[in-house]
Amino acid sequence: MLNIKARIWFLLGGLACLSLLAMGAYFQLSLGLEPCPLCISQRLAILLTGIIFLIAVLHNPGSVGINCYAILGAISALFGASISTRHVWLQHLPPELVPECSPGISFMLQNFPLFDTVKLMLNGTGDCAKIDWTLLGFSMPAWTLVAFLSLAALSVLQIWNRHNP
Repeated sequence: MLNIKARIWFLLGGLACLSLLAMGAYFQLSLGLEPCPLCISQRLAILLTGIIFLIAVLHNPGSVGINCYAILGAISALFGASISTRHVWLQHLPPELVPECSPGISFMLQNFPLFDTVKLMLNGTGDCAKIDWTLLGFSMPAWTLVAFLSLAALSVLQIWNRHNP
């Protein structure tokens, strides 16, 4: 790995997460693409991963702390990758196997218990199977999956970079 301090790598990971969240806001607010429940879940996972990275930057830990932040960041990113994987899988289902659409997130939060809302968000709905945007033939969840796997790799690589706090 490059001879760069772990704090700089965590900062780059945190800035990448902020950039991903900014892109999501751009797609939603400027292009009018409403996020489905799995998109919102992925955004929350990006936010959590970014918070872990930015806390690591502020804390500037030693070797043991770098290991802890690296493991937490990897777990968070891999959780997000699992959500992205489900989203990509839903997008590739035949139309007759796509789950039914559910009410909007705001309606669910107001009328369903929190556990049921989270369960519905993580299961995905018919809205999640729509592909509204692609780049180089890959949908937004596929690119998000690549981002999560990259963030997890960056995080795990800090374990080997810990000699350079």
